[in-house]
Amino acid sequence: MRKQMTYVLILLGFLALNCQSRKGWVDLFNGSDLQGWRVLNGEAEYVIENGVIIGISKMNTPNSFLATEAEYGDFILEYEAKMENGLNSGVQIRSLSLPEYDNGRVHGYQIELDASARAWSGGIYDEARRGWLYNLECNPEAKSAYKPEAWNQYRVEAIGRNIRVWLNGVPTADIIDDMTPSGFIALQVHSIGEDQELEGKTVQFRNIRIKTENLAGEQTKPSREIPQISYLTNELTEREKEEGWDLLWDGQTTNGWRGARLDHFPEMGWKIEDDILTVLAGTGGESEGGGDIVTVETYRNFELELDFKLTRGANSGIKYFVDTELNQGEGSSIGCEYQLLDDALHPDAQLGAEGNRTLAALYDLIPPDARFYAPNEMAKRVNSYNWNRAKIVVQDSHVEHYLNGIKVVEYERGTQMWRALVARSKYVIWPHFGEAEEGHILLQDHGNEVSFKNIKIKVGE
Repeated sequence: MRKQMTYVLILLGFLALNCQSRKGWVDLFNGSDLQGWRVLNGEAEYVIENGVIIGISKMNTPNSFLATEAEYGDFILEYEAKMENGLNSGVQIRSLSLPEYDNGRVHGYQIELDASARAWSGGIYDEARRGWLYNLECNPEAKSAYKPEAWNQYRVEAIGRNIRVWLNGVPTADIIDDMTPSGFIALQVHSIGEDQELEGKTVQFRNIRIKTENLAGEQTKPSREIPQISYLTNELTEREKEEGWDLLWDGQTTNGWRGARLDHFPEMGWKIEDDILTVLAGTGGESEGGGDIVTVETYRNFELELDFKLTRGANSGIKYFVDTELNQGEGSSIGCEYQLLDDALHPDAQLGAEGNRTLAALYDLIPPDARFYAPNEMAKRVNSYNWNRAKIVVQDSHVEHYLNGIKVVEYERGTQMWRALVARSKYVIWPHFGEAEEGHILLQDHGNEVSFKNIKIKVGE
């Protein structure tokens, strides 16, 4: 009798804990029908079997989305997903479908489900807008969290401007962004084109629940376990401030910048409008308009990050280790250059050697190639004529270029290999090119309209 009472007490305790753990949670799927959901965009079929939503891939239809009729702002979302190999999928959050936006195309944040060798499950993609916001190349330890063709448990905390993701208990993504504060949740069946082998394969979802009130007690404690990536405009996050980042351009004034051959900011050729710094179109030549601009300060070891937007056929560059006393004649100031170029339309992409004048190259020296640094054949990921993110990391002689979060160039200055590269380049006429201990950072006027924002720097020792 005493043993039975003990079992009863344990059972009652378990039930009490279970009820407490579900307090405030709401099931988004009732397990039997699709009440409260609607299909958007594509024609893939969604069926229900044994309390599971099953999306079935279909040829010749665009991405399909099973979306909630309700919209959600701040929330914690949990669900389980299982996908057959060969497919790609995800769950949309804070997403929209508006007649005025690409005829109702679904757009917004997507929590990735990726069975490929790339292994970016748990990353954050901005569907039909900006592309990847958080890929797992910046958090490679999380790549092993996904279980192929098995049930995977996701947790998404979207609270204020912060969106964080866990996959099977592993933290996979952490972004700060304010583009879309609320929207629907949707289950994706990705398009497969005309691939007959993939038709009929499935992605499944179950145990979909959400909590929208009293989130503080349920929210996971903030940590620096993984990198945090911000998409705020000319604003540092609290974490960035703590980590030592500073705005290199304040978004409003010319403070901290001057013309490369001036003691003040150019009076023409550049404009500041709507939190964006733009070099205006001119003749297409180097420094023939307002001219290059440089930081007033010089830098040695640093991480530089900025967003840029090209116009069609545009050419520009981000230079570092710039000595403005060199090249007092025509053309641009001299320094190592992160190339900014419309590869598809500008003829410079076909010059140089092996692509070393294309977007994100170390100009005229080293071509960009993401395949050297990623586990599979990965091309440069570019949002044509939209905002892209450049990052340059310098630690003494070691330098890295990143494009939209993917490393594309890595090199050592001052080595025998470095000097051999310089010897076959246009820089051969400048003694000890690229070997200065410090220099200015430069934004180039190459006669084409190019815009910049979110220019920030973290200075090293």
